[in-house]
Amino acid sequence: MKTLTVDLADRSYDIEIDKNLLATKRFVEEFPYTQRLVLTNNTIYALHSDRILSLVEGNRDHVVIIEDGEQYKNLTSFAQVHTRLLELEFNRRSLLIAFGGGVIGDLAGFVASTYQRGIDFIQIPTTLLAQVDSSVGGKTAVNHPLGKNMIGTFYQPKRVLIDLSLL
Repeated sequence: MKTLTVDLADRSYDIEIDKNLLATKRFVEEFPYTQRLVLTNNTIYALHSDRILSLVEGNRDHVVIIEDGEQYKNLTSFAQVHTRLLELEFNRRSLLIAFGGGVIGDLAGFVASTYQRGIDFIQIPTTLLAQVDSSVGGKTAVNHPLGKNMIGTFYQPKRVLIDLSLL
């Protein structure tokens, strides 16, 4: 396994790179959160439901599946995820997991940055572009009818897990 550290003082995080990284639950156990929610889309869920379900355990962990596509990176999807977090009584000790490409990573990061003024999230990018670009750097946003990525924040993930077997 290769580990790179993004050094940003109090918001530093590791990027772990390996094949079959998700085959172990080690990283889940390292994050003792009260609840976890995996955000993904219908295409990724169809391809990787076994891996996604391995990240959630029992009634304290959940999966939210949105439609696939850039057009769903919007305020409606943002509100839907917030609503689900509120329904589940997520708190500052809860974790949001982005499992997908750039759209999922952007949406999850923006939700995490704004829910209760910021909760932890990790990125599990599933496309090459997301693995080398959108999952790194902390840019999070949703689109507005008047432009792409118009509403957003800079918010760093707690960790990025690049599982090469997802490509």
